[in-house]
Amino acid sequence: QVQLEESGGDLVQAGGSLRLSCAASGTIFSIGAMGWYRQAPGKQRELVAFITSAGSTNYADSVKGRFTISRDNAKNTVYLQMNSLKPEDAAVYYCAGKLSWIGGPPPSMSEYDYWGQGTQVTVSS
Repeated sequence: QVQLEESGGDLVQAGGSLRLSCAASGTIFSIGAMGWYRQAPGKQRELVAFITSAGSTNYADSVKGRFTISRDNAKNTVYLQMNSLKPEDAAVYYCAGKLSWIGGPPPSMSEYDYWGQGTQVTVSS
């Protein structure tokens, strides 16, 4: 069993940066793929970034060039570095893990095995 816990959410001014962390209670070697999602009030949860166990990444068009997802297997942690933040980036950010991943496009939300509780990111204009 794996538990995911996000941290790093905060209030930041537009143009600023934040780094979110997602710590897994078990070894993330067993997790094939990790994703960061976000959900703003009144909107559907959406994929922000995705990383496989091999380090391949995928990003939403809205964050390409500004956000970077990475993972440190030794620390059982996945990160989301967010730069040049915009007010529209404000949301609750969730990390998710999928045990087995054979490649291809990011899984749908229903296919993930584990979810964290979320961390709030607020961006002031």
